[in-house]
Amino acid sequence: MDKKYFVHESSYVDEGCEIGEGTKIWHFSHVMKGCKIGPRCNIGQNVVISPDVVLGEGVKIQNNVSVYTGVVCEDGVFLGPSCVFTNVINPRAFIERKSEYRKTTIKKGASLGANCTIVCGHDIGKYAFVGAGSVVTKDVPDYAMVYGSPARIRGYVCQCGEKLDFADGVATCPACGKKYKMNHNSLVEEII
Repeated sequence: MDKKYFVHESSYVDEGCEIGEGTKIWHFSHVMKGCKIGPRCNIGQNVVISPDVVLGEGVKIQNNVSVYTGVVCEDGVFLGPSCVFTNVINPRAFIERKSEYRKTTIKKGASLGANCTIVCGHDIGKYAFVGAGSVVTKDVPDYAMVYGSPARIRGYVCQCGEKLDFADGVATCPACGKKYKMNHNSLVEEII
């Protein structure tokens, strides 16, 4: 039976993985047992996806990323080159702590910049943007733009990724025209 996805000959996909139609797995990558990868994902060079990771539809993982057990990426997530996940808060080489893995969810449409670090147990909100080189040590709200070490909210972005400017708690995206408002320290899209 023909596979409906592409795996480069230098890469490995362990038994027991589910891989969606149209997904591409490029050079020197390893997808470990129990992973669920949605359709139309693009997994770059030298990527390791640890056991039981879940990737939604259209996830893009750039080169040199390790996605560890406990990470869930919803649809349309972008993981920039060499971004880093952790899955244990206090690792020691001589103490096994697999029972202490903490879940991290990257929600729909979020983008993680190159070389950022996501400390486990913290969720990244939908359409949020984490700047390159940032260290995320707490949850990131929907649409928030965070950067720095530790990462802090520096503004908000539209679904299309453009920075939003607010007047009286309301913003209109300069690129696509979507409208947003602040509602009790949360950004929500206004449906017109």
